[in-house]
Amino acid sequence: MFEYNDAMHDYFQRYKFQGDYQLRQVFAKIMQQAVVQRCAEICLVVPVTPTTLQTRGFNQVAGWLAAPLAPGLMTQATAKSVPQSKKDRQARLRTPQPFKMAPNTILAGRRVLLVDDIYTTGRTMRHVATLLLENGAKSVTGLTLAR
Repeated sequence: MFEYNDAMHDYFQRYKFQGDYQLRQVFAKIMQQAVVQRCAEICLVVPVTPTTLQTRGFNQVAGWLAAPLAPGLMTQATAKSVPQSKKDRQARLRTPQPFKMAPNTILAGRRVLLVDDIYTTGRTMRHVATLLLENGAKSVTGLTLAR
């Protein structure tokens, strides 16, 4: 939706990495409207690792959407996993599948909207889209705040 520039970098530093949860409101309305406009049957947020969730206290994308979301996805990351934000392009591209389906997730024939914060190499989106399609999704569309 937006270019990842210096201002967006500063926003993410404060919101995502310094944990200023009130900053979710800056883009909440526009992200919520974008989700509605895409008319998907199911909306999934790219999950953060349990360690990140415990440290940060929130999933930055779920913060914008402020609505109950289908759990759908889980990370397979371990405590030793390096966050994507700490990797260079080549390391991101070599990342093995870090996601798995949550129990009882039903995607058969459904159009899925996958929402994330930043599109860098596209590796995260491709990992999740592959997983969703392998598990019966009819289609997967990605939406990110910044690229």
